[in-house]
Amino acid sequence: MEYSVPEDTSQEGCNMSREQRAKIDTLLRQPQSAVAPSVEEIRAGFRALMAQMNVPTEIRTRATTLGYRPAILVEPATHPRPGTILYFHGGGWVYGSPQTAMSLTANLVTRTGFRAFSLDYRLAPEHPFPAAIEDTLNAYRALLDSGEDPSAIVFAGDSAGGGLTVTTCLAARDAGLPLPAAIAAFSPGLDATRTGESIDTKAGIDPLFTRESLERTSAMYLAGQDPHQPLLSPAVFADLRGFPPILLQAGANEMMLDDSTRLAARARADDVDVILDITADVPHVFQSFNGVLEEADQALDRAALFLGQHLRSRA
Repeated sequence: MEYSVPEDTSQEGCNMSREQRAKIDTLLRQPQSAVAPSVEEIRAGFRALMAQMNVPTEIRTRATTLGYRPAILVEPATHPRPGTILYFHGGGWVYGSPQTAMSLTANLVTRTGFRAFSLDYRLAPEHPFPAAIEDTLNAYRALLDSGEDPSAIVFAGDSAGGGLTVTTCLAARDAGLPLPAAIAAFSPGLDATRTGESIDTKAGIDPLFTRESLERTSAMYLAGQDPHQPLLSPAVFADLRGFPPILLQAGANEMMLDDSTRLAARARADDVDVILDITADVPHVFQSFNGVLEEADQALDRAALFLGQHLRSRA
């Protein structure tokens, strides 16, 4: 099923939403330097940006370990429900952490009542492909080994982490493991070949990325590997047969939009339940701007409903 989200039909609502989106576009359009930033500068800049996002207070967090990697356990402060979200943060496989994704993780926890493990998987260039997938697969295996039923686990993630929701499922299936109940991916990175039309048609419209910036972080993650393989470009090469239901949310202004549209087409062809949820005139991982952008809160509500429905239906 495919649908776009209409703007508020009232003039006041339209003006408010338009103003919100314009402010976010301005925030994300940083001046371009002639000198490419270092990895540490990229990581520091992303931490500073994500520190501005709203994190719900109705949660409890504690540091833990999952599959030999650090993780943060995020739980609702009251009225928890049975179910586990395994969350993979974004950051181009080069930057980001459970802390930078806390706004998204905590909002899913408070909206669903499920607990979440947000995994601190290894990053490139220090640990290129397939290190991140090894870590996410080990984390999933650890949940299963602890006695967690796969029908009570869902995968969620944003950007690179959204890509990991799909590639971890591929790796789990190849390893003979049962698959989780559902996948929710926010603006997922699903094509290391960068062959989607939106890479060009959204150039300049996307306030966050350029082809050069995307290719630079991809090169760090690939480390010379051929991108023409399912674990690097599932939107182009993956066989999704047997996958659980998938929710793909993306913004119409992002260069990586076709990562989602093409994966949705592959899912349909492989008889997988899929929802392609595209919101007009918003950027990459717009859900991070919850509490500021109305469309972000609406999208998180839809994601929480999707995850809750599939845990209940499989239980």
